[in-house]
Amino acid sequence: MTAQGPVRLSSPAFQHDPAELYRMLRQTYGQVAPVLLDGDIPAWLVLGYREVHYVTGAPELFARDSRRWHAWDRIPHDWPLLPYVAHNASVLFTEGADHRRRAAAISDVLSTFDPYQLRLDAERTADALVNRFAGVGRAELVAEYAGPLPMLVMAGLFGLDGDEPAELERDMAASLDNGPGSAAAYGRIHGTMELLLERGRRRPGPDMASRLLAHPARLGDEEIIQDLIAVMATGQQPTANWIANTLRLTLTDDRFAVTLSGGRRSVGQALGEVLWTQTPTQNFIGRWATRDTQLGGQRIAAGDCLVLGLAAANTDPAVRPDFGSGSNGNQAHLSFSHGDHRCPAPAPEMAEIIARAAVEVLLDRIPDLQLTLPPTQLQWRRSIWLRGPVTLPVTFTPL
Repeated sequence: MTAQGPVRLSSPAFQHDPAELYRMLRQTYGQVAPVLLDGDIPAWLVLGYREVHYVTGAPELFARDSRRWHAWDRIPHDWPLLPYVAHNASVLFTEGADHRRRAAAISDVLSTFDPYQLRLDAERTADALVNRFAGVGRAELVAEYAGPLPMLVMAGLFGLDGDEPAELERDMAASLDNGPGSAAAYGRIHGTMELLLERGRRRPGPDMASRLLAHPARLGDEEIIQDLIAVMATGQQPTANWIANTLRLTLTDDRFAVTLSGGRRSVGQALGEVLWTQTPTQNFIGRWATRDTQLGGQRIAAGDCLVLGLAAANTDPAVRPDFGSGSNGNQAHLSFSHGDHRCPAPAPEMAEIIARAAVEVLLDRIPDLQLTLPPTQLQWRRSIWLRGPVTLPVTFTPL
């Protein structure tokens, strides 16, 4: 494969083998490559670890306010990426002191949740989901387990009722898969968060909306709605894919197989390796250049859009750990980004609590899981932003 001008990120080549595409782009362009987004809108894909680290750590040069983009006159009203690129009241698009105020409010609210209770909730949820298929001897671990589990745990944090978690899970997945229904799905998500805001105002409780309403930052209604969406979007689907990717690794890699003595590499090692090799959020849009500059040997014009290639950066040959030589525990990956706009504490820790509980409960209760397909036949979801298997069909000894 060789590059013939800018590569379409939504191309079959990307869907089939993004790692090979990243390798080819590095070989052709270096650590920053020209790409085309949906509708052939030009952008830059930042591939290098050091370059992503630099971009995310230099907000004065590469900023988050998407109104700086010079391509808005080319963006159609039904553009699939519009819900996550068009400027709105979300913390994701704030800068400077305003961003620090907003991010601090989210961190303060998330810090009120007890990690011990979160672990218990995750374990109970995992057990309940396993109970649904444990006696059958077969399961599809994405749809029946990894997909719904984070949303069911987060339902308590958000104050979701009844069928709301399942409906919100479907809409979050649809909105992030940049398909024709992404805008409509995002609209439904917004409606759900409006409902949660009004519920928190009428009946204040321990949920996120109630706590953001009461926070001294005095956030406006639309700010709270958009921040609820941001927390859900950066938490639920990436955590679901983190679980699915870790299960895939444990089911396909002999290092994680149960030995005759009953041992296997730890769940913690698998979770950490996945963040480096198959990070759940593989690309993130984006940053916008505040002035003409250079990056990775490329001339970047003011208003250019840069896509953060988190997966490419984590697998950059210049920094990628050797997992066969005891580098487990290396936390220098960029899976939670870097700089002012990295995932706010304690969100990464909360995601790890949920993911670890999910994998540990499943492997403890059903240690003889076997894929029903060869690993090479597993399909990846069609998203340029998220990385995870579409299905993980397994068989096992019924309990």
